[in-house]
Amino acid sequence: MELLIVISIILILMLVAIPTAGKIRKHADELSAIKSLQTIEQAQSMYNSDYPTTGYACNLTALGGEAAAGPPSATGAQMINGELATGVKSGYLFNITNCTKSTANNSERVTSYTITAVPATPGKSGDRGFCMDSDGIIKADPAGGTNCTVTAQ
Repeated sequence: MELLIVISIILILMLVAIPTAGKIRKHADELSAIKSLQTIEQAQSMYNSDYPTTGYACNLTALGGEAAAGPPSATGAQMINGELATGVKSGYLFNITNCTKSTANNSERVTSYTITAVPATPGKSGDRGFCMDSDGIIKADPAGGTNCTVTAQ
């Protein structure tokens, strides 16, 4: 009888803890997405300084790259880690979009961009999508997409 009571208590505790663990994981994934957006934005600033004729990178692979592949270049600047350069990290999908280009001296230069982070599995890996423009302000889409209208907190 005592054993049944102990098992019942353990089951009740598990039923309470499992949903809480999922919420904690989702919150951690969202925080990781925000930090990753900040990392990409910092890499974009460095990229723009290092490659002024190119401007900003218009894809994550240009910000990534491996040291074993040779010295940094405009196509592999080695400014973000390999996992983030793939565009998938901690349950979120990252992308650089809305690249605005200007032409001067017969050379195209990227002058602005938008970084997006959307949950790979909405509702499970995160509820909100995030966007950051070249101005550095992070906005959120409560529906989990890229229609970011709310300042992220």
